[in-house]
Amino acid sequence: MPGTFSVPFQQVLDRITPHLPPYLRKIEPTPYGRVTFEFAPFTGHEKEPAKPQSYYDDPKMNYVPESEDPAEHRIRTVARDVLEDLYQQAGKRWQDAAYVAELRRVVQDAPERWRAYEREAKALEAAYSYLRTPEAGREWPAAISRLVDTQDRTRAAAARFDERAADIAHAHDRHLYADLGHTQALTEAGYPEAKDWHVGDGFGGYFRDGLTAKVDRLIEEQEQHLAKVRRLSGTN
Repeated sequence: MPGTFSVPFQQVLDRITPHLPPYLRKIEPTPYGRVTFEFAPFTGHEKEPAKPQSYYDDPKMNYVPESEDPAEHRIRTVARDVLEDLYQQAGKRWQDAAYVAELRRVVQDAPERWRAYEREAKALEAAYSYLRTPEAGREWPAAISRLVDTQDRTRAAAARFDERAADIAHAHDRHLYADLGHTQALTEAGYPEAKDWHVGDGFGGYFRDGLTAKVDRLIEEQEQHLAKVRRLSGTN
């Protein structure tokens, strides 16, 4: 948009009024040739903002060369710029709202599933740490068996969380161009604790690097360590 208005703003407003959206609450010019807009809150369930057909059908919004009619050229240029700015800003607000709305739909019981995983992960950490104690040496087969049980439970809990995380990750990918970041969007959706979740990546519609994969890597590291202990200690 030009740095300053070359025509009175009221003339611009009169020209664009038939094409203003119902969610526009206020429109005001600034001293710097810009326009500020105030919109009603979006829910994200509305149709995406776009210039209405009336704009394209309006003969008073069609392009006129400056050489043909300088005054009309200026007012139409400014009017089109104002409407373009309005619908771009509205679209950004709507994108953020749609992002949050989708997260509210797909998160479901992810918080409970994450807490269940955390409980199992703590049990796994405790079972693995116990193997370093003298007491574990006196009941090594039983201690290893308990470790395997906690590994299995932790992986199962991670897989259950990934069922929700995949949907969340795909939502992040679908709203890649929203202004909100992942953590901010989840916070606005009502899940500030999600900053601690391991959601994984849903880029391109494919879910990868989820919590199950993370647990698998941890279990592999534990088993490699135990195999080295057995080899160096000469124990079975």
